[in-house]
Amino acid sequence: MNPKKFALNHARLALSIFTLVAMAGYLLSFGIYNNLTSDNKNLTTKIQAVTGENLNTKSKLNKIKVDLEALKKQDQYLINKKLEEDINAIETTYGMVVDAYEKLLDLKAVSKKTEKYDNAFANLLTLLSERNYSSAEADLKSFSSEVIAEKNKVLASFVIPANVPTNNTPPSSGNSRQVVNTDLGEFLVDIVTGDLNSTRVIVDTASDGDCGNNCPVLPLAAYVSRNGAYAGINGSYFCPASYPSCAGKTNTFDTLAMNKNKVYFNSANNVYSSVPAVIFTGNSARFVGASSEWGRDTGADAVLANRPLLVSGGQSVFGGSSEAKEGAKGGRSFVGASGSTAYIGVVHNATVGEAAKVLATMGIQNALNLDDGGSTALWSGGYKVGPGRDLPNVILFVRK
Repeated sequence: MNPKKFALNHARLALSIFTLVAMAGYLLSFGIYNNLTSDNKNLTTKIQAVTGENLNTKSKLNKIKVDLEALKKQDQYLINKKLEEDINAIETTYGMVVDAYEKLLDLKAVSKKTEKYDNAFANLLTLLSERNYSSAEADLKSFSSEVIAEKNKVLASFVIPANVPTNNTPPSSGNSRQVVNTDLGEFLVDIVTGDLNSTRVIVDTASDGDCGNNCPVLPLAAYVSRNGAYAGINGSYFCPASYPSCAGKTNTFDTLAMNKNKVYFNSANNVYSSVPAVIFTGNSARFVGASSEWGRDTGADAVLANRPLLVSGGQSVFGGSSEAKEGAKGGRSFVGASGSTAYIGVVHNATVGEAAKVLATMGIQNALNLDDGGSTALWSGGYKVGPGRDLPNVILFVRK
């Protein structure tokens, strides 16, 4: 073969191959470009769709906000808001009314001249019935302050009756009204002495067992009569039915007690109680600083817990507390003992701390505070103090 012709054919073949490769590369590049362009368009479309959705969501949220504002302006929303405000006002003033009324009851326990305050309280109720809560709230504060001031004024005017003998020693038997002279001043005391060798001390209860609401109560005289007792006194603190704050637990007491039938009251919730108690057994008495120190022995004659412990080992052990009622003047009922002698009585016009000082001055070795105020009652052949309100439990002296 001619060498020139061979070279020319070879060059033509190489050019053809190059052309085919170039065209293939172009077609491949064009395809990739088209794919990229298509993908880009799809991505752009998706981005626009998402953006549109976001804008749509934002628009919806804005519409909801506008609708909410419109709803707030509707009558029903405003009515509900006003109702909520009224409920809050009623709750606030109700608590104040209850407190004011109970203060008025406390005043009635020491004074019969309460007509002025009865009328003022009636006017307060009228304000509340007219839904004038702001005025009622202000007047309630003023009313409560005035009632407290009046009660203190009445108590401050207490005068020991003339011709009552001064004697710092309890009677050896029977009852006595005497003036006790202490370093805090003079105090009138009504006291009954019982010899435990011939007297059995019992606790009597109107209820046969634990009671959570609307519990039975009796006057002290009824307890004395049904037990043939010669003396008696009101018992532990309780929630009187006359107090609105006692609704749902009227006439209940929550401290430990064992009555004459050997039934323990409030046993379960006083396992760890720090409330002091007195236990009478035979011809002796035991005072414990906390009810938890005593088991549930039914061999005792009587068990009653209350606070505070006034005297222990002949020394006053209560000087005062943050309790406003304990720091106020009033009749202070107590139960005490020295050896085989028991005492019940009332220290008149005294704080709880002053009562403790009086009993220690009298030489009583141990003494426990009892309920006071409108519950105060002492019986010895008749009411020496009281009768006071009806009671859920009492302490009685019965001949053996």
